[in-house]
Amino acid sequence: MAETKANPAKTKPLFLLQMYPLTKRVWGLLVTIWIVFNFSPSALAAEKFREAELTASTATKETIATKQHGAPESAEHVDLGKSLPLWSGFPFAGMLLSIAMFPLLAPHFWHHHFGKVTAAWALVFAVPFVLVYHGAATHEILHIYLKDYIPFIILLWSLYTVAGGILVEGTPVGTPATNTVMLAIGTLIASWVGTTGASMLLIRPMLRMNKLRKNKAHLVIFFIFLVSNMGGALTPLGDPPLFLGFLHGVPFFWTMKLIPEMLAVSGIVLGLFFIFDTIMHRREQTTLLEAARHGQAARVHANPGPAKAEKIRIRGLHNLLFLAGVIGGVLFSGLVKLGEFSILGIELAVQDELRDLFLVGMGLLSWKFTPKEIRDGNGFTWGPIQEVAILFAGIFMTIIPMLAMLKAGAEGALAFIIGAVREPWQYFWASGVLSSFLDNAPTYLTFLNTALGRFYPGQPELQAVHALIAGNAIYLKAISCGAVFMGANTYIGNAPNFMVKSIAEENSIKMPSFFGYMIYSLLILIPSFILVTIIFFRT
Repeated sequence: MAETKANPAKTKPLFLLQMYPLTKRVWGLLVTIWIVFNFSPSALAAEKFREAELTASTATKETIATKQHGAPESAEHVDLGKSLPLWSGFPFAGMLLSIAMFPLLAPHFWHHHFGKVTAAWALVFAVPFVLVYHGAATHEILHIYLKDYIPFIILLWSLYTVAGGILVEGTPVGTPATNTVMLAIGTLIASWVGTTGASMLLIRPMLRMNKLRKNKAHLVIFFIFLVSNMGGALTPLGDPPLFLGFLHGVPFFWTMKLIPEMLAVSGIVLGLFFIFDTIMHRREQTTLLEAARHGQAARVHANPGPAKAEKIRIRGLHNLLFLAGVIGGVLFSGLVKLGEFSILGIELAVQDELRDLFLVGMGLLSWKFTPKEIRDGNGFTWGPIQEVAILFAGIFMTIIPMLAMLKAGAEGALAFIIGAVREPWQYFWASGVLSSFLDNAPTYLTFLNTALGRFYPGQPELQAVHALIAGNAIYLKAISCGAVFMGANTYIGNAPNFMVKSIAEENSIKMPSFFGYMIYSLLILIPSFILVTIIFFRT
């Protein structure tokens, strides 16, 4: 985009112009989805479905459900979790495999057409879904977008926007000790500003600290391990899976119970980093001395810079007020109950909608009152959040049958998963392994519903979640830790991973390939997770 001279009169048009690609593509995808599922009897059918669901007795429901097998015209009364076939999850698998494989096999195609691929998978599921299940399908699609997707993206967007307005200039020299301290700070703040916010805030200062270092890829890898993933385990603000859990009834401060698990795994990984970075640093010093003896010191450093620490200066501190506003908004929605209202048959909490509006306001205020040069200093663009918004629009559509089947418990097509995953350590590894290759937010929801389906089938979700916390909290701990921690195993495990990798490569750091990165995770993370399993989840 061409440079625009600062002009107060053009601030608003400039903002709208820069937001246009994001809003056009995301809303274009959502409008397409809306058109498809309106082939059904529209929102009136969804409202009818909801009213029937609330008023019908258990016996009547069972009678209706029995009749549906031979009466497609009454499909809005079908229990979706019991009636959806296993192959209805194919679009979800295709969507996530596309995210994993296209960037490796066809990066140019994926970069230019990932939105079209996402829309294709969404429509592959949505078209037959609404044609067969009519009002029930409309209800489920509206429910997942209004209750889950929109609040999820608003939180990510607000954290990304606010954190992008805080610029840390000047850094200490990168040594094993200062690097370890930097990673520890990032790990601690990630739960409060989000793994995305902490990653965007600290990755550039981390790189500037180490611009004299010859070997820098391992610094970025451990940054992804700790700041972009493990550090987000303590609050719903920290990582998308925990925020989705919060939206589904997990109390805001319940995640603080994960402090022992988080301190254990991050302490192990920080210790391994210090050892690894010390070895690499000594090798570089030895190489530097040898080069100096032969008059070749100038060849050692690919990115020359100052040899002493720079004075630290933080700009955009007013954004801390907006960050506090985001945190306060999320806390407000969890602690205050202001009643509910219905939109197109979907019950929405008043406090949740006020929270979302407030978070949008915090992001807009941050944008308006943060000078352009601060965001330019951070290399701020809308690209990363735009990609996340588009991809998750497709993921949330295609995950509908998976969640419904798992929620049905032993009566659903995925009953074999509920039967196979029974112990806490199995939930930890199952949710973790899938979070390594899929997106950890829907994976968390999948296994939360697996646990609810196993222990409390048929109960209302909020009641079931509270019962799980009261009687089987170790399962929710295992799911939460697996989804958050093991998102670090691959580049595609969590939203910030690829953004951090991209920033590093923009700074001329050669990052390992997809499988090269996995070698680090296999050697460093997997043994750490085994220790965590033995300490916390083995029963």
